[in-house]
Amino acid sequence: MVTELTLQRAGAGDSQQFTASRALPAFPLDRQSYAATSQEEIEQKKAKEAAAAAAAAARAAGAARPAITSATGRAVPVLATGSGVVRWPLTSTFNVTDRFGARGGAHMGTDMVTAGGTPIYASVAGTVGISSESYGAYGVAVTVDSVVNGQRIRAVYPHMQYNSRQVGSGQQVQAGQLLGLVGSTGRSTANHLHFEVSVNDVTVDSLAWLEANAQ
Repeated sequence: MVTELTLQRAGAGDSQQFTASRALPAFPLDRQSYAATSQEEIEQKKAKEAAAAAAAAARAAGAARPAITSATGRAVPVLATGSGVVRWPLTSTFNVTDRFGARGGAHMGTDMVTAGGTPIYASVAGTVGISSESYGAYGVAVTVDSVVNGQRIRAVYPHMQYNSRQVGSGQQVQAGQLLGLVGSTGRSTANHLHFEVSVNDVTVDSLAWLEANAQ
């Protein structure tokens, strides 16, 4: 009787076996003839590409920003002179019009009237909270949050010229660092800085605060 071969039986005779000895040493693979990319390498490449794109965007934004000049047409210094923890936000001559508490108690700052384009500097080192081209009635404005002698200080610098802001939200700034230029944006009728200060969330007379602390 002839037994018909199945495919499994026919293949059994042609099968091969290989036994690897445990004593054989392990050899590192040589990438001379092939290339492979790990997931970690892919993520690193993506991160580098994203960083390069962000840097290119920052350079483009800087190139589009006009040069900052004062009202006299001279270049504005990035850091105002002075050494105090608290400094005056304007280093040029200004006139005080409406003070804190004016207009029936509704005025929460000090109006410092000076020429449009006058540089505005940070009074205290801190972190930029708001930097906006349209901050309600404040118009173009920057706020800086600080801690001085354990007290929380927030300074508001409103009514700046359009496109003059030099800092962004979340940025760390030094005392005396350039923030922008005096303008008349928002609810304003003349070029001026409405300088506003709160201490531990209570708005105070900003001019009196400067006179007592600024150096």
